[in-house]
Amino acid sequence: MSEPTSSPVNAIRRVAFIGLGVMGYPMAGHLARAGFDVTVYNRTAAKAQQWVAEFGGRAAATPREAAQGAQLVLACVGNDDDLRGVTLGQDGAFAGMTSGALFADHTTASANVARELAQAASAHGIGFIDAPVSGGQAGAQNGKLTIMCGSDDAPNFERAAAVLKHYAVAVTCLGPVGSGQLTKMVNQICIAGLVQGLSEAIHFGERAGLDMTRVLEVIGKGAAASWQMDNRGKTMIENKFDFGFAVDWMRKDLGFCLDEAKRNGASLPVTALVDQFYGDVQALGGNRLDTSSLIWRLRKLHEPR
Repeated sequence: MSEPTSSPVNAIRRVAFIGLGVMGYPMAGHLARAGFDVTVYNRTAAKAQQWVAEFGGRAAATPREAAQGAQLVLACVGNDDDLRGVTLGQDGAFAGMTSGALFADHTTASANVARELAQAASAHGIGFIDAPVSGGQAGAQNGKLTIMCGSDDAPNFERAAAVLKHYAVAVTCLGPVGSGQLTKMVNQICIAGLVQGLSEAIHFGERAGLDMTRVLEVIGKGAAASWQMDNRGKTMIENKFDFGFAVDWMRKDLGFCLDEAKRNGASLPVTALVDQFYGDVQALGGNRLDTSSLIWRLRKLHEPR
């Protein structure tokens, strides 16, 4: 095992990673390849054994066992309840962590659960950072994620960031605990509007008889350009929606956005409407399609009955 290529001032060598889905699996792999001593836990134990066979390290039977001896514990699970399940209780990670260790959560969850778990971690003498990511499955595989963080302790953030940088192009603290999740909500609000706008544009152009591949090539060089157009425009035209981030997960994320807006008084009319459109996609059986499937909804609505 090579020495971790983190900053000399960062003493973290022993890491645990909880949750080996399409994001967590490659993220943990980057740490193993960088020379960290990695222990993994996954609800489906076979997936953890597969990871160990590919990257080395160890697999643990519970989050608590995975966290024992780790200086930094990372998690990337499904939702608030999943996160509570792997952190709290007798078999949760917090019970296995020692005072002074850090927990960084990559789950896209609510700001409320981040604050809740930060308090629970503090009672154990543990540092807590909410650290949701953007960049999708490709970003995780290529080590090109953007990580938006909330932390109440600058030195803890710097220690964790030196590890997180091994699968990220940017690791930024946006404020106290909860700020990372709030920033991820801003990200999802932007994406929802962009994907719906792109879907309507492609649908309009197709109905008008335009060659939309050529149209996007042209307008993609101007003010309409976006990551969504560059990376999903062509596949939307081709009716391909198998890129990992499912509609079910987007609806979960938009639910967080809408709940938080009720709390802080923000107005999100477009987000609320697009959330309903994703509900239509689910009703049509597209739960596991990629979020760019909003164009599929429009095509379905105009199919001959």
